[in-house]
Amino acid sequence: MTPAQFRQLALSLPETVESAHMHHPDFRRAGKIFATLAYPDESWAMVKLTPEQQSDLVHDHPEIFIPVKGAWGRQGCTNVQLAAATAGALRPALQLAWENARRPKVKPRKSQATHE
Repeated sequence: MTPAQFRQLALSLPETVESAHMHHPDFRRAGKIFATLAYPDESWAMVKLTPEQQSDLVHDHPEIFIPVKGAWGRQGCTNVQLAAATAGALRPALQLAWENARRPKVKPRKSQATHE
């Protein structure tokens, strides 16, 4: 998988826009980053998963998916080794990350009680 192929897969998801964060191309849905390219270098990408999703993908494809080091990795951020990645393995991971980035539901405001 090349960076261009990763970009094409990410941008094929509805509502996705490409932007940049910390000098890395990123892909966002509703303003939330769900994937990046070139982190930690040009041969890698990253998808934001839940810890459970990350565990499954790392188990199923350890040659492709590796937890990001540190706290971000423990929260589900997962590096993608582009040279080892295939569209068949990456597409579902990007889909999960994209779904995770949907806008959160707005919590109803607490009404202020009136005292008489």
